[in-house]
Amino acid sequence: MFNNFLASSLLWYTFLLLNDLPAVDAVRIPITGQRVQRWAEVRGPAAGRLGHINRASISGSLDLQDQGDVKYFTNLTLGGQPFQVLIDTGSSDLWIQGSVPGAQDTGKTVSVNYAIGAVSGSVMTSTLTFDDFTVENQAFLNATQNSAGDPGILGLGPNSGSDIYEQFNDETGDTVLNRIFLQNTSTPNYITVLLGRSDDVAVPYPGDITIGQPLPTYENITSQPKLSVVLDGDSHGQHWQALLDKDGIIGPDGQPIQVQSVIEGLSQLVTVFDTGYTLPQVPAAVSTAIYARVPGANFTYDAAAGNVWTIPCDVELNVTFKFGGVSFPINPLDTNLNSFTVKNADGDTVCVGAFQPITTASAPSFDMILGMAFLRNAYILVDFGDFVPGSSSQANPYVQLLPLTTQEQGHVDFVQERLGGVDNTSALHLLPTPQTEYNGGTSSSESLDAKVKPYLPYIIAGSTIVAILLMVVTLYVLSQRRHREYQRLHDPAPVGLHYEQPPFPRYQRPHRRY
Repeated sequence: MFNNFLASSLLWYTFLLLNDLPAVDAVRIPITGQRVQRWAEVRGPAAGRLGHINRASISGSLDLQDQGDVKYFTNLTLGGQPFQVLIDTGSSDLWIQGSVPGAQDTGKTVSVNYAIGAVSGSVMTSTLTFDDFTVENQAFLNATQNSAGDPGILGLGPNSGSDIYEQFNDETGDTVLNRIFLQNTSTPNYITVLLGRSDDVAVPYPGDITIGQPLPTYENITSQPKLSVVLDGDSHGQHWQALLDKDGIIGPDGQPIQVQSVIEGLSQLVTVFDTGYTLPQVPAAVSTAIYARVPGANFTYDAAAGNVWTIPCDVELNVTFKFGGVSFPINPLDTNLNSFTVKNADGDTVCVGAFQPITTASAPSFDMILGMAFLRNAYILVDFGDFVPGSSSQANPYVQLLPLTTQEQGHVDFVQERLGGVDNTSALHLLPTPQTEYNGGTSSSESLDAKVKPYLPYIIAGSTIVAILLMVVTLYVLSQRRHREYQRLHDPAPVGLHYEQPPFPRYQRPHRRY
């Protein structure tokens, strides 16, 4: 009996101990927003390149905040030294600037290029800490040269997009998320991102990133349609990208915006989801359809941002995107941004249209990039699937989206914040559709290159054959002419003709003046 009592007591005591153990996976990372003085972080076709946790699993949440529609930052420590880094789902590498105590130099150097700016330096390893969560020997870039304009970046993209991983091609260079997933292979290999909003411009926008589980009250995101990640032919350029529904952008007039993919063979737009973008980059036809018909709209050039639309701040524009048959209305406060100080030619304050024309490359792999202005209206889950080598998941990577905004609530928000509660939005009458398409820098030569590229081998071969034929014909004609007309210098003149000395002295080598 005593033995039974002792056994029961030990079991109960053990249960209490286990229940009281600290939840090492219960990590919450505060993130604060910072205003950037330019309108858009990145212009161009390249992607710069980015938790509340249950017990007994590796998962986590990050508190995100943003100030001025720009960038979301978090704090982490390397070797016990705190650093502030940008959270970026559009890139995969971790880099910082500054000294890391006790960091080990791997002897490798790397450069990470973004659409604007680049960083380079030595690849180091150190202990990475998010509050109570620790990753040993995490590889990172200690930047000695930085033109990217950020103090550091924590990339949350796939391993295949990591420049650091490419240097090692093994687990030594794994990204931060890969290291977290591999520490517990039973943990779902996904992250979620929620970007909130604030009615007071003086209050930072809140937000969360979770690892391995959704946020409370948003659990139904796992029931949303799974959008397969569109694989990039160049795995190093892989982004979190999915297909937009056909006719999947509804403009302010309530009609689908007609637009074609720049990618050969696709009838749907390839869309990249990237927390590193303030102003989403969309096809020129889309931005023109949204903003060009607004009275007072102006398509202008800024040295820092490139080509952008500016519009009156009191204009409500409703735009909807469709993914997997689900509609995602955009709050008009995100379609028409007032968080930038911009004045028109008359000196009046105007707002910036968030959806700006993308600069398309000659060989693009996606059509548009949806950043913060979209992601404030959609809770996003990104499942890495088998992008994590060595994990138990063999599924293909996918994206799930949960709508956060209704058109009715967006209208109420806009009237309250921009119109002082007085609803006069019915007075807006859109102008006729313009004949000109305002683009973000897609040159005619680039468009021509994209069209000509498939036929380039035939063009080169044909041009070579024509050139050879021309050379043969030219040589033949010249040889015949020489045969008929050539006379040696000292031959007698033909009958009826005589030679005369030229009326100028013979050529003499000029004398050097110095």
